[in-house]
Amino acid sequence: MTRDGGPGAGENAAAGEEPGYGIGAVSRRLGVPASTLRTWNLRYGIGPSRRSPGGHRRYDDADLRRLEEMNRLIRTGMPPADAARQALRPRPASGERPAHAAGEGAAAPPEPAGRPESSGWPQSHGPFDSPRSFDSPRPFDRPGSPEGAAPPAPTLRAAGEPGLPSAVMLARAASALDVATVSAGLDAALAGHGVVWTWERLVLPVFAAITRRQRDTGAGIDVEHLFSDRLQAALARFAARAPSPVHPRPVLLAGAEEEQHTLPIHALAAALGTLGVDTCVLGARTPYTALADAMRRLGPAAVFVWSQTRETGDPAPLVGLPGLRPACRVVAGGPGWRDDLPTQVTRVNTFRDAILAVMTTLR
Repeated sequence: MTRDGGPGAGENAAAGEEPGYGIGAVSRRLGVPASTLRTWNLRYGIGPSRRSPGGHRRYDDADLRRLEEMNRLIRTGMPPADAARQALRPRPASGERPAHAAGEGAAAPPEPAGRPESSGWPQSHGPFDSPRSFDSPRPFDRPGSPEGAAPPAPTLRAAGEPGLPSAVMLARAASALDVATVSAGLDAALAGHGVVWTWERLVLPVFAAITRRQRDTGAGIDVEHLFSDRLQAALARFAARAPSPVHPRPVLLAGAEEEQHTLPIHALAAALGTLGVDTCVLGARTPYTALADAMRRLGPAAVFVWSQTRETGDPAPLVGLPGLRPACRVVAGGPGWRDDLPTQVTRVNTFRDAILAVMTTLR
């Protein structure tokens, strides 16, 4: 990385030059979004320490070293607040040996109140289909790609890609109710890898960790609600940037009557949107009469109905959905559906199978 002000920038920059590093250069160097750097500055006080003659905030070499250290610690799984505190500690003078060198028996910095202990986060989990039902025999989490086999089950990983949070980092941020970090992490993952990757590699492991902690401690509903809210908001922001629809008929997505869990619906709608599919999400607890009315009014190419629990998985109402001309494909997803689905209803058990079922209908 070169300084924005050229070879003479920095401590000894000539008057009139822009000394130090701009936020764009630091972002590229660390692989961390500029929005995250601003959040770290506002939340933890680790940011640019100098101003240029033009009045712009600039990072000097010491600032950059602190940020590099903070980023390194976060990528090992340390919560951002702890990483910032450690990075801001005064460094020993050259030649001095620190009192507690890393890896020489030094104790890890204490977890702040309200954060989960690292041992409380599982390193792996069994199959599950979506948030709040993590032990279903029919997963909606490890989709089999239409082109090949399903990837391995996602697990909590301490190290993330440059500029992206790992699942363990995101879980810790959610546990700390760190709205800004959770939102920035989800936005970065969606922008960099899309919906399916984010769902498989981040969302599901984080929800598994949250649910495991709920079972172990009886606490964490607030964490689950915060993460669900930030995820739905991030999916909405991502979907708003979708390309113009390429098919004249939309796809309807709805929760089964009395079904309250709808995050998979919003994720599927966002994924379809990136493929140029016009979607209409009716949301949770959609009465079948209302779904039928919407079908008659919109004439969708496909209808996706989600059932999370056995109480909402009665297939009988699906028989009463109206027949349309041109035909409309009804797709049922989720672990709640019973085995006696009508023959005209397509059942899907994975995220990618749901996408495939819709896209083949639109061809």
